[in-house]
Amino acid sequence: MPAASTEYVDSYYTRSLADDHKRPALEGDVDAEVCVIGGGMAGLATALGLAERGRKVVLLESRRVGWGASGRNGGFVSHGFACGLAALLRRVGPERSRELYRMSDASVDLIRKRIAQYDIACGPVTNGLANCSWFDDADAVKRRIETANTTVDVGLEFWPRKKVREFWHSPRYFDAAFKTKGFSFHSLNFTRGIARAAECLGARIYEETAVLRTDLSQDRKRVKTRSGSVTADQVVFCCSGYIDGLVGPLARATLPIGTYVLLTEPLSENRLKSAVNAPYGVSDDRFATDYYRPLPDGRILWGGRISRWTDPANLEDLMLGDLASVYPQLADVKAEVAWPGTMGYATHKMPQIGCLQPGVWYNQGHGGHGMATTTLGGELVASAIAEGDERYRLFEPFGLDWAGGPLGTWVAQAVYWKYEMTDAWNLWRQGLRQA
Repeated sequence: MPAASTEYVDSYYTRSLADDHKRPALEGDVDAEVCVIGGGMAGLATALGLAERGRKVVLLESRRVGWGASGRNGGFVSHGFACGLAALLRRVGPERSRELYRMSDASVDLIRKRIAQYDIACGPVTNGLANCSWFDDADAVKRRIETANTTVDVGLEFWPRKKVREFWHSPRYFDAAFKTKGFSFHSLNFTRGIARAAECLGARIYEETAVLRTDLSQDRKRVKTRSGSVTADQVVFCCSGYIDGLVGPLARATLPIGTYVLLTEPLSENRLKSAVNAPYGVSDDRFATDYYRPLPDGRILWGGRISRWTDPANLEDLMLGDLASVYPQLADVKAEVAWPGTMGYATHKMPQIGCLQPGVWYNQGHGGHGMATTTLGGELVASAIAEGDERYRLFEPFGLDWAGGPLGTWVAQAVYWKYEMTDAWNLWRQGLRQA
């Protein structure tokens, strides 16, 4: 099998890069306090957090910073976790759930702060995210909002269907929950901006530097690459869906799941407004959700689906079909480009943040959470290493659960199909009630 390209995949993000500065590969042996492995947002947030605290950091990325999921996603930033509030409350109760949400909320604030502080050109930054309901049950939406606002104080707004349909002209949508604090942005430019900020504070970042093996048995850890090595007091693994077999416990706890994004051709102002008449990012409340946002030039960035297949041949047709199912008036819209990405999921659908052994840390499993939890994980690990902060232990209930081995992705695929069938069943029952 040929080696994967180290160049960025063709996407909206790579077609609109703020800069394309390439970093060198590691040559020779270097020394550091901390070696971070993985140059997605989890690794870069960890490196920046450490550099801000005065630590000597080396980061190794096998391809280019933001090459994977961090530079291919929908660009949504908000509080919360992929497992959902109800599951979180069942798992850890209201007190710990509130603390986790407070940290999630703070990470959204920190992302905004860093955009301004480090002058990161990641626009357009569009405030507001809507979660539109496919189901004709306003009371259920109101109950979810009330539970979230009273239990974890997230400030959701209820939007009635009349307001929703003023903005999104879709027969699929009813009422919505609106996140005033959430926003969307250019995820790859943000990721690259965080890399630049870390370098300005002294972090050394090497691209096209795959880690071949590690020796974690001594006080000083050794990380070997093809053309060099790093000796460090601490090592942080931030590889997520690209962990392969590098560290057994982390690899066995990771489900590498494919997801997809489409960029449409530009639409005229009137054509776009015939379907989407608001700038906000949108998702929905099905198990198998879509997420999308309009861009200033009239194109739509449309994401969705999860699958064990990371690069389907008919990707554009699949995604255009999803778009047309929500907006039939856009059924003849053409694709400009579509691309896959690989996320790292845990079976419990929470981030995995913690300490594997003294001096060995991990920050992974951020699939499905949006861009905020990578920054949260980076801050927790950085403050733990630099300051002895033990807040990372709040994630101990969400450990390195076995992900199913070779059959794990098939199990995840079966769960996704089950979710799709559940959505279809609920919609069918709704149709019967309305008939």
